Amino acid sequence: MERTDSLDRSKSIAVDGELQGDTLLSVCPQTLPSGKVFCLSHYWSRRSKTLVQETEKEHEHVLMDETGMRRALTRIAHEILEKNKGFENCMLIGVRTRGIYLARRIAERIMEIENVPVPIGEIDVTRYRDDRSGRPEHTKEDAAPAMDIHNKKLILFDDVLYTGRTVRAAMDALMDLGRPQMIQLGVLVDRGHRELPIRPDYIGKNIPTSRLESIEVLLQEVDGMDQVVITQQRRQNG
Repeated sequence: MERTDSLDRSKSIAVDGELQGDTLLSVCPQTLPSGKVFCLSHYWSRRSKTLVQETEKEHEHVLMDETGMRRALTRIAHEILEKNKGFENCMLIGVRTRGIYLARRIAERIMEIENVPVPIGEIDVTRYRDDRSGRPEHTKEDAAPAMDIHNKKLILFDDVLYTGRTVRAAMDALMDLGRPQMIQLGVLVDRGHRELPIRPDYIGKNIPTSRLESIEVLLQEVDGMDQVVITQQRRQNG
């Protein structure tokens, strides 16, 4: 093996780990103590991780902060009360997981506005989806145990409306539980690209997107913060 005993100091890292430039040329491990090689390796591992994080941040944009989310949910609460002339015979249903927490927040606002009790339930649509292979048999207990929805006005709430398949699955699950008087739909974010004829009654924010973008709703109860974030996904070659 040919030994490389020198580094270009203007474009390299010194052996003691101090940064002298951006490019490490070539170092034969045999010319340095193992600890020194580890130091260089540790630097580049840490540097690579930092570059990846910086690149990811360049493709991320906050669309809604805590204040914007609070205002949107308050507005939706008022719209629900106006559309239904109060909240009599109504019930909020949150789609697991984030839809549940959003429904609870709306319920709190309705109680503050009207000073009336707000029935609230939750539903799990996992076993009702038609876009996942190997769907197991489902039962009423899988969707929402012990929830009486017969002849009630249901306001189904989820975080993001995309293709509409989650909403369709939620309606299938609800129909297994009983026959509601009607089902209304509310979402925090409508990002478009519907594959089914579904349109929400209540929308926090319309956000036109491409299919290369993803929308993520972060909630204090789950993620430790309230934000709506859009991320640009990289195109794959080939």
